[in-house]
Amino acid sequence: MDIETGFFKNKKVLITGAGGFIGSHLAETLVALNADVKAFVHYNSRGDVGCLSMLSSETKNNIEIISGDLCDSNAVLIAAQGIDIIFHLGAIISIPYSYVHPSHVINTNIQGTLNILNAARFYQVKKIVHTSTSEVYGTAQFVPITENHPLHGQSPYAASKIGADAIAESFYCSYKLPVVTVRPFNTFGPRQSARAVIPVIITQALTGDKLHLGNIETTRDFTYVEDTVNGFIKAGIAKDVEGKTFNLGTGKEVSIKEVCQVVSRILEKPLDIIVDEKRLRPEKSEVLQLLSDNSFAREKINWFPKFSFEEGLQKTIHWISKNLDSYNIGRYEF
Repeated sequence: MDIETGFFKNKKVLITGAGGFIGSHLAETLVALNADVKAFVHYNSRGDVGCLSMLSSETKNNIEIISGDLCDSNAVLIAAQGIDIIFHLGAIISIPYSYVHPSHVINTNIQGTLNILNAARFYQVKKIVHTSTSEVYGTAQFVPITENHPLHGQSPYAASKIGADAIAESFYCSYKLPVVTVRPFNTFGPRQSARAVIPVIITQALTGDKLHLGNIETTRDFTYVEDTVNGFIKAGIAKDVEGKTFNLGTGKEVSIKEVCQVVSRILEKPLDIIVDEKRLRPEKSEVLQLLSDNSFAREKINWFPKFSFEEGLQKTIHWISKNLDSYNIGRYEF
């Protein structure tokens, strides 16, 4: 039995945002590590549990679903009772949506985080792993980006996450709450929606030869989802990291144009790129470059990416090709 399986065996774990792309992969992994998993998902009248519905029946049978709203402090308090570790991923993550509905994004991401922290403090939860985002850095002022890089809220979404991160830090400083923050850099992989650029590229490439995209010159540090999830796991296990923040990125940047070229090469078909005006961010809101320095995560939580960009992309293309009916191909989504 490895240390990770041994660590989580029979531990009661709460995952907020468990119905999301990364959250569902984290839930699946924690079940495999013998954790007692509770999945907090946003309530809807359809009983839709998001990406958790894509898990195997055996895995789903080992997850307790709790429906509610992060903004409901009572619902959060009920969900957190008896929990050893909280992985807080719940948030509204769409940047374009945050342009249209900033109040919704800010209320959910900041108030929701406050509710989680209050519940964790009330029940004396042993560890809280809080999820940040590389978007809090804005366009890189220097590269690679360390955790000490200035924060720049170039979108309401980024601003909401800066606020949530600061509240998490304040609870560590003020109450000694055992919270650690992980900051993923552009995670991609199976189950990701067409809200993100890589599924947008792949779905259009699989069904045609034209790609309708926004700014193709921006660069991102794309991290395969299994690596990101491993970062969450490592942060949950590591000792003496409370109050710290860790970048989860590969340390390599790829432009959107280059993503298209790699997809074209893997599929062995030429692809034409069409810049779509409605997909462009406002000029001052566009984050032009993100490139992580992951040395702090390597040093303190023994985390490093195992998948190359092309390996992850091949796995993602394979999954999407088998699940094309899950996508509204060509439609611009928030």
